[in-house]
Parts: sequence; C-alpha cells; structure tokens
Amino acid sequence: MISEILKNYSIILASKSPRRQYLLKELGIDFEIMINPETDESYPPKLAKEEIPVYLADMKARQAMIVIPDKTLLITADTIVWLNGKVINKPAGFTEAIKMLEELSGEVHEVLTGVCLSTSQKRHSFYTSTLVYFARLSNEEIRYYVEQYKPFDKAGAYGIQEWIGYSGIERIEGSYFNVMGLPIQELYREMIKFL
Repeated sequence: MISEILKNYSIILASKSPRRQYLLKELGIDFEIMINPETDESYPPKLAKEEIPVYLADMKARQAMIVIPDKTLLITADTIVWLNGKVINKPAGFTEAIKMLEELSGEVHEVLTGVCLSTSQKRHSFYTSTLVYFARLSNEEIRYYVEQYKPFDKAGAYGIQEWIGYSGIERIEGSYFNVMGLPIQELYREMIKFL
C-alpha cells in the first residue's frame, strides 16, 4: 500500500491549484502545500508537445526547493491544452477566455500534464495525455460559463469538473483526472515505483 511506502516521507505538493490539492487529498495522502512564487512558464520553442509540461514541471521542482530535505518527496505538475499544433494557455481575462472557448468549441483537443517527483537523491518525471471532445457551444453558453465560473486560472479556460464539463464535453479518451490537472492514477503508481 502507498501509505506504507510513504510513511517515512514528508510529502510536499508545490501547487496553488485547488484541484491538484483536492485530488491528492482524495488519494489519502498526508501532505503539505508549498506555494511557489510565480514562475516564468516559457519553454524552448523546439520542444515536442509532450515535452512542454514535463519541462515546466521540472522547472517548478528546481525553483521550489534548492535543497530538498532528506525523506521528503516534492511533487510538481504542469498542465497544457494542445489544439491544432499550439498550446492554449490560461486566459489573461474575460475576452481571452471567450476566444479560447470559441476555438475549442466543436473540436478535439489534447490535455497533457507533466509531473515531477523529487527527493534529495533523485528526480523522475512523466506525462499523461487525454483527448477531449467538445460539443459545439453557442455564444450564449460560452458567455454564461465564463461569467459564472471565471476560469481564468485554468489552461484552455475551462474546468471539466464544472458546468461546461457536464454540458459541453461529449467524451474523453484517457484520464478524467488528468484533465482536472493531476493524473492521479498514474501518480499513485509512479510514486510506488519511484520510492
């Protein structure tokens, strides 16, 4: 069991995302939250799509702690939305959120989350990918969602666990929790192997 493996470790989640905190808590793991200062989320332009979130998760790990204490496991993650050969980031505000959802409407996009596990001895990164099939959304539906839910802290300007997930997502291929921001099933297995 994971609780036996982790009993000698302090777990730190370096994320201000309430979704990531919720998912890790639901896994039954005791952990502390460390809020990183805002990090520069730029990356080398030649990275493949699956390399981008891994690069960013690794960068967050490096910035979170210069020295990781012994018997401490640090978890960092980054999620991107990939549509038509480009990254759809977090929206800067209302207008950009509307524009992003108009782009996603009626399309299939990919959500990729990179996760980095770090101790004082070693580091391991992995990523998970999920395809998301959006229904065609009306302008009224998009505006309603953005006004009511203000998805400005979410890649792609939406949260699958909110109204738009119930009404606007036809199906997914892959991990639901990955779309929420943390592929919790894979994280569970990777932690067991890592430690």
